[in-house]
Amino acid sequence: MDMTEWEAAADIAERLHEAGYEALLAGGCVRDRLMGREPKDYDIATSATPAQMLRLFPKGNEVGAHFGVILVKHHGHMLEIATFRTDGSYSDGRRPDHVIFATAKEDALRRDFTINGLFEDPQTGAVIDHVDGLADLRAGILRAIGDASLRFREDSLRLMRAIRFSGSLGFAIEENTWQAIIRDAPLIARIAPERIRDEMNRMLVHPSRAKAFQLLADSGLFHHFWPEVMALIGCEQPPEWHPEGDVFVHTKIMLEMLDHDAPLELALAVLLHDIAKPPTRTIDHNAGGRIRFNGHDTLGAEMATDMLRRLRYSNEIIDAVVPMVARHMQFMNVQQMRTAKLKRFMAAPTFDQELELHRVDCGSSNGFTDNLEYLIAKQEEFSREPLIPSPLITGRDLIEAGLRPGPLFTQILDAIQVEQLEGRLRTREEAMIHFRQHWLNR
Repeated sequence: MDMTEWEAAADIAERLHEAGYEALLAGGCVRDRLMGREPKDYDIATSATPAQMLRLFPKGNEVGAHFGVILVKHHGHMLEIATFRTDGSYSDGRRPDHVIFATAKEDALRRDFTINGLFEDPQTGAVIDHVDGLADLRAGILRAIGDASLRFREDSLRLMRAIRFSGSLGFAIEENTWQAIIRDAPLIARIAPERIRDEMNRMLVHPSRAKAFQLLADSGLFHHFWPEVMALIGCEQPPEWHPEGDVFVHTKIMLEMLDHDAPLELALAVLLHDIAKPPTRTIDHNAGGRIRFNGHDTLGAEMATDMLRRLRYSNEIIDAVVPMVARHMQFMNVQQMRTAKLKRFMAAPTFDQELELHRVDCGSSNGFTDNLEYLIAKQEEFSREPLIPSPLITGRDLIEAGLRPGPLFTQILDAIQVEQLEGRLRTREEAMIHFRQHWLNR
């Protein structure tokens, strides 16, 4: 019969229990259930060793057996079963060099935060709390288990996880834990860029992204993987255009204004769109001391590329984000664009996300909406046909007319497409007549 993931986890725990082993739900799934949230996955902690688990579940995946972890597919659900353990030394600041199988209490004490150190008996529903996690869960507090600095030295990715949990759960970080994050922030440099990226992604796709942005700066963590963001703090802007404050505040407000389900590419583009304002900031004394950021869009695209590559983002993400950074200043000129140029501008694959970036860019600063309203109206006007329709003529037509292939082809076809987009040429016959009149006898 079909089982939910919880039922599958409970069934595995029952089989372990019947075989004489202790078996409990562990970690985040217990926390989420107590908060009334549906867990993303269910983990089981047990007194059974990997060898004993495999005798019960012979098809289990042994990939994590060195750490006491077996993956079991049960009624269509992939579940992780881990032996209660304590961890040895962490020479790489990420994973223990070895583990020692232990009791449930010892297992709880080696975990990261008290709210993640809870167990639940799926047979009775009883919560087993060795770390005072229930009290912190009720109070909305994120607290490291035991010595916070030791927890962060063991696994320095926990520094990023603390920020993510604080944002996504809406929990305050306990003071000793927070001071340890600030003190130990340099340890994040030991973590592989891909792991930092994955934590950043989880923060940016969550509605609490602005809070995470602030905490990453306040803790100093940004300084150790994206120091360019720290330069936004105190980078003042012309008050007539940006009454909200410096570039960091402007960016944070934009992140707050995004829809809850904003895609990762858009959130990254918002975060990075003004990244080059600090290095391009100048004072124009001929204009009464006005602050300018000439070329910050072009340089910003270069900086964004470097920053995204530093965290090993895919080419697909980079190719989506960087053009949004490069083009965000062009929105101020859309009402002056010729129809052909406007259609090409709007035909970009990321245009809908760019339009949203423009909305929050203006909404977080000067509040102007005229260009936004103009583009929305144009979207409606142009919706009756493709923005970029099929070309009226091709290179084959030019060859048949007697031209040899060469650089002039692109110039001709581009010029005819402009006439088509402007609505002055509508058929192939009209395009060929225009070609013969303007290009054939040059």
